[in-house]
Amino acid sequence: MTDKTGDLTNGDIKDMSSESSLLCGTRGEEDSRWVKDLGEGVQVQLQKLIQPLQERLTELEKQTMKKYPEVRYLPESERKRILITGGAGFVGSHLTDRLMMEGHEVTVVDNFFTGRKRNIEQWVGHPNFELINHDVVEPLLIEVDQIYHLACPASPPHYMYNPIKTIKTSSLGTLNMLGLAKRTRARILQASTSEVYGDPQEHPQTEEYWGHVNPIGPRACYDEGKRVAETMCYAYAKQDKVDVRVARIFNTFGPRMHMNDGRVVSNFILQALQDQPITVYGHGKQSRSFQYVSDLVDGLIKLMNSNESSPVNLGNPDEHTIMEFAQIIRSKIGGNSVIQNVAAAEDDPQRRKPDISKAKKILGWEPVVPLDRGLQLTIDYFRNELEHAAKMKVPGKPVE
Repeated sequence: MTDKTGDLTNGDIKDMSSESSLLCGTRGEEDSRWVKDLGEGVQVQLQKLIQPLQERLTELEKQTMKKYPEVRYLPESERKRILITGGAGFVGSHLTDRLMMEGHEVTVVDNFFTGRKRNIEQWVGHPNFELINHDVVEPLLIEVDQIYHLACPASPPHYMYNPIKTIKTSSLGTLNMLGLAKRTRARILQASTSEVYGDPQEHPQTEEYWGHVNPIGPRACYDEGKRVAETMCYAYAKQDKVDVRVARIFNTFGPRMHMNDGRVVSNFILQALQDQPITVYGHGKQSRSFQYVSDLVDGLIKLMNSNESSPVNLGNPDEHTIMEFAQIIRSKIGGNSVIQNVAAAEDDPQRRKPDISKAKKILGWEPVVPLDRGLQLTIDYFRNELEHAAKMKVPGKPVE
């Protein structure tokens, strides 16, 4: 409606505004529904494209996800923070396995002079495990409850390779670990050796025997280094009340022994597996007592958790001559190896057998793995190592 002048009235404007709002509202709803339908269509198409990728990614994650050995759950009150120096070595890696599976938090410190990452790779990435590439001759500042101090080359070729370094590891390394134990009030177990008895004049060797060691011979860097390490342990115990344990470890063998460590078991097994002459130093009438590595690990853990602070022998009193041992290994492996006598090593101990009465009485410990069983496990390990090394040398050959 217009007035006489032809202009729109207020009522006309209101009606037109209402119609416009109605039209706009209808158009807006249609646009909104169209956008919504379009969005849902795009989402469906994207989901069809993404779903196969997600399934493939899940499959790849399952394939690459690391599976760790089964670990026992320990409540916080029972779980310990444990440091193992030399933890990537032969004995240290087996000790690492045991303590990890018991549910403790384990820190391995190693400079990889004789240790190998392969020995502890099964734990890398586990929330309870930490690996530190570190030399114990330098101080270490971490928080721990227990320290297993195993770091030191233990085979003659390795500790004679750099005698000054060996002495530093036994002296400065032990000094640093004792300092750490003092600061954190941790209990420390010093991995000593039957070599503190030298070429013994007492047989079998008890913990009370003071030894018969050449202080300037080729083995002195190791023998005397371990002796002074024991001295430092008891000096710290007396002066600073550090809680110490000392294990005198006798000959030990098993998987993860270094292939070139020059020790009796590894030498004889490798030579027999490769049909090489089995070399016996001297006349072969020297005697040794060999324990399997799992027995030693049991003994170390029992000693650490005991109340015994004086030295304890950990070894197998089952004594064999070197010649007998060479014959045992040759008969188990077979082949065409001959036993060959070569020049005797300087300062080579003639007899070695532990008296383990103390360990039996105080720790309730003694070796349980028969020699035959332990040797078979070790032979199988070295055979696999040789096969692995052979594959590595063949171009294009897949390595398992």
